[in-house]
Amino acid sequence: MKNKVTKELAAYFAVGVLTTIVNFVVYYSMIFMGFDYKISNTAAFIVSVIFAFITNKKYVFLSDKSYYNEFIKFSLGRLFTYILDIGTMILLIEVFSVSEYMSKLWTNILVIMANYIISKFWTFK
Repeated sequence: MKNKVTKELAAYFAVGVLTTIVNFVVYYSMIFMGFDYKISNTAAFIVSVIFAFITNKKYVFLSDKSYYNEFIKFSLGRLFTYILDIGTMILLIEVFSVSEYMSKLWTNILVIMANYIISKFWTFK
């Protein structure tokens, strides 16, 4: 059992790194092109959720259940963490004057932890 958990965490970490790269590339590219950070973050969220769903389902949680049902649950869970993400970014940027770049890094720490818990205990349970 411990070996299975270790493998799952390692796979989740690897997929999480790739998902974070996808998220950051979309976000920072759009910021560089002059888009508002809220629009950039929303676009990055959408692209990374699709990527994360497919990779988590196939390579982390090895789920063979219905794509439709799990995608709905996955999307609802990610919607919760998107609210956490954008809310924290707004707070950091507009209240505490943290840069758009640094706030993205800080909020991702919270989002990654919340995403794992939601995926493990609700989406792919």
